Amino acid sequence: MVKACAEIVAELITAHDSGKDVNLNGLKTRISSKLKLNNQPKLVDIIAAIPEQYRQALLPNLKAKPVRTASGIAIVAVMCKPHRCPHIAMTGNICVYCPGGPDSDFEYSTQSYTGYEPTSMRAIRARYAPHEQARGRVDQLKSLGHSVDKVEYIVMGGTFMSLPEDYRNWFIANLHDALSGHSSNDVDEAVSFEKGIF
Repeated sequence: MVKACAEIVAELITAHDSGKDVNLNGLKTRISSKLKLNNQPKLVDIIAAIPEQYRQALLPNLKAKPVRTASGIAIVAVMCKPHRCPHIAMTGNICVYCPGGPDSDFEYSTQSYTGYEPTSMRAIRARYAPHEQARGRVDQLKSLGHSVDKVEYIVMGGTFMSLPEDYRNWFIANLHDALSGHSSNDVDEAVSFEKGIF
């Protein structure tokens, strides 16, 4: 796989120096076939093999789904812990369109999700810890060549606002701490530290 990445990067550099466009998928397929590989190299591995002096020139063309950060803001979706929907307690019924939650067949998923969505799978892997979810996704976006200087969070789960206030504050403080590297006691401290007020 290392040899494949090296050959792909060499061809990308040659094409860049001569001003030619390259079909990355075609290049990956051709080199993988030539080297008789079972799988194609991952984009992350190809990006890691690019020499530092060519990174700035080649990365914009290699970004997977550049739309994710096209506005200059990286969108990071995280999930709160699974929690029973307050609607169930009031009516005794679930909404027809809501597949998940602690009472469903998808018991480890949050309300209104099955647990098979990419954000759900990342949340389950991180055991719904906000810091690990945020850090993991930011690192993943960074390794794919996206800028993560500005981050906007989307808190998914459907029942976040019905969770206790101390959990919500802890969750949001941990999201801010994941970006700043600071360990805060509350949301106000986390936001202040991130803005450089502390």
